[in-house]
Amino acid sequence: MLKFDAGSTLKRLRNRYRLVVMNDDTYEEVVTFKLSRLSVYIMLSTIFVLLVGLTVALIVFTPLKYYIPGASTDYKSAMELRQLKYRVDEAEKQNIYKAQYIEGIKKALAGNTTIQYDTTKITLPKDEISND
Repeated sequence: MLKFDAGSTLKRLRNRYRLVVMNDDTYEEVVTFKLSRLSVYIMLSTIFVLLVGLTVALIVFTPLKYYIPGASTDYKSAMELRQLKYRVDEAEKQNIYKAQYIEGIKKALAGNTTIQYDTTKITLPKDEISND
């Protein structure tokens, strides 16, 4: 099994490398960079942190936050929306009840009513019958 030595790992991170960008036609060196693995790691980490920070700042400090589903901006507006939903649901129920009531009145005025009797048999215990 391979064992990693802290000294050799740090040494490998600090080894210097040269990155050369050359013109393919003339083989002229355009740019030369002296890099190490550690500097590349630090550079990529810094770019990642900056991009994440800019993205978070863009969402938090602009109106884009309103387009994120489920992210309510404050507790008060969420409570108001919930209460409005309850009121709308209750109003819909009342509207249905009123429509049924009006329909029943229309049937009664037109004479198209059929009375349905409750035909469920009620069985009372003998004790209750004799006490009356």
